[in-house]
Parts: sequence; C-alpha cells; structure tokens
Amino acid sequence: MTLADATLDASTAAVADARAATPLVSVVIPAKNAAAYIGETIASALAQDGVIEVIVVDDGSTDDTTTIVNAIRESRLRLIRNDASGVSSARNLGARDARGDWLMFLDADDRLRVDAVTTLLKAAEGAPNAVAVYGDYNTIDSAGRTIGRRDLLKGRLKPSGNVLERLAAGNFIVNGGIMLVRAEAFRATGGFDVSLRYCEDWHCWCRLAATGEFAYVPRLLLDYRLHTANTMNAAVRTPQDFFPAVARVFDDESILRRLPSGAAPRLRQAAEIHLVTYAATQAVRFGRYREALAYLGMVGQRSLKAMPRSAIKIALSYFGI
Repeated sequence: MTLADATLDASTAAVADARAATPLVSVVIPAKNAAAYIGETIASALAQDGVIEVIVVDDGSTDDTTTIVNAIRESRLRLIRNDASGVSSARNLGARDARGDWLMFLDADDRLRVDAVTTLLKAAEGAPNAVAVYGDYNTIDSAGRTIGRRDLLKGRLKPSGNVLERLAAGNFIVNGGIMLVRAEAFRATGGFDVSLRYCEDWHCWCRLAATGEFAYVPRLLLDYRLHTANTMNAAVRTPQDFFPAVARVFDDESILRRLPSGAAPRLRQAAEIHLVTYAATQAVRFGRYREALAYLGMVGQRSLKAMPRSAIKIALSYFGI
C-alpha cells in the first residue's frame, strides 16, 4: 500500500467516523397560536442528544409564537412559515427540507423527556429494518403538572415487527412525539393526508406500517399535554368527527393490499370502537360523564362483546391511566 493509498483510507475512515458521530434526527414542530408552550417545547427538543435541527413550522399564528421562536438564539433552530393550511400541511412542509435521517413530529404544546431521542436511536440500532421506532407517554395538564399514571402499568407492551393489522384496528401510538420515523420511508408514503382534519397521523402511520416494521421501546418518553385546546380533546369533538379517517384508512389501497385477506371489515369495526372509546375516555378526563356514557352506548351498538373492555378503558381514564 502506498502512502497516498494509506492517506486516502485514513481520510475515508475519518469521514465515516464523523458521519457516525453526526446527529441524525430532525424534530418538526407545527405551531399555531402556541405562545403559551412553544418555548418549553423547543427547549425540550434542543436538549436532546442526537438532534441535528428543530424545525418550527408556524401555521398562521396571530399571537406571539413567532416572536418567541425568533428570540431563541440557537443554530439548530429554524422557523418556517406556512399559510394556515393546517397541521398536516405544516408537518409535510417541515419534513420536506429536513436534513436528518430520522424525523420526529412533536406537537407545540408537548415536551420531550430527558434522553427520549437517544433512547429511540438506541432502539433503532437494534432494529435495522424498522421504518419507525416508538415508545410511550405520560400526560400533563395546562400548567405542566403530571396527571397521568401510566407508570403504574408495569409490563405495558405494544407491538413490534409487522404492526399494520394491529394499527389498523386502532391508533395505539397516539402521539408522534414518542416516535422516530425514517425520513426516506416517510417521504415515500407521501406524508400526511391534508384532506383529513382529524386522525391524519393514524392514517399516515398505517401507510408507513404497510412499508416495513416498527420497533417498540417500553419507556415513557414524552409529556403529552391534555387541555381543552387540544385538537383531539376539545369539547365540541365527537366520534363522528373522527370517522372520515376510518373511511380513508380502509379506502387506501397501499394499506388494504398488505392486510390479511378478508380482514378489513373486522378491523374497520375495531377501529370505530377504538375511536369511540377514545372519545369516551377523553370525555371522562374532562368531567363530561354523560357524553362518556353515550359513547359507551355507541360501542354497544357496534359490538356488545367489546363493551366490557371499553368500559374498563373508560374507567381507567378516570385515574389518568
């Protein structure tokens, strides 16, 4: 080997080592009138090892959201302006120019826990074929106080591997802030469907699961803020608001062709029950008990067999579980 060859090999190795040490994650934060929480959310993302950039996509805020973002002096932070086209459009816009190999979609009122990203990256190392790795979350209130008790669910497990069938039956991921998605795989699916107003993330995760495996790590990685301004928790939301997403999932050929033959009707019913039960649990958390009972009745209309399990989930939500 000549000296030139040795020098070239050493240079190539140095580049490879540098690449291996380079942060790999882009955090995308869609924000609209999020001034009350955006600073805390950004701080939680910037504090993570492994984050190459935090991209805030302002979706037409009329409060001080952009002023707060612009006041943060951090080279990894970028602000992009969207034209009030909705959360799906904002997420897609942020993901389009992201430089990381992995994407995280963090809501503007949530906050990552310490080492959330490194925990997910470590899980990804052990699952080289996974297109997404995800964990779990606990809940906080508007003031940032812990109200959830998910840590009481010892041994709580969610699926890994081919999760599409389970995911089509109901969104067990719930919040994109607990997950890393391979950027290449996300872009190949087409991103979030801008025609969906609610549950657009569930549809996107199903499309992603149709392309490859997911890996689950049983750790609480996110503080998920529950308050009446949440899209999924606002008092005017009913299960019927979420059903267009069910129709979209079970009309999507990229999903249907990867499901077991004949499974779609059963999974569609399960998805509807899941969403009605979810609406009931949120109603309980906000003291809307009459609505919760009405939603439980809707579960019974679809499947009497599913009522006991739904009732247990609704009861557990009273205790923040």
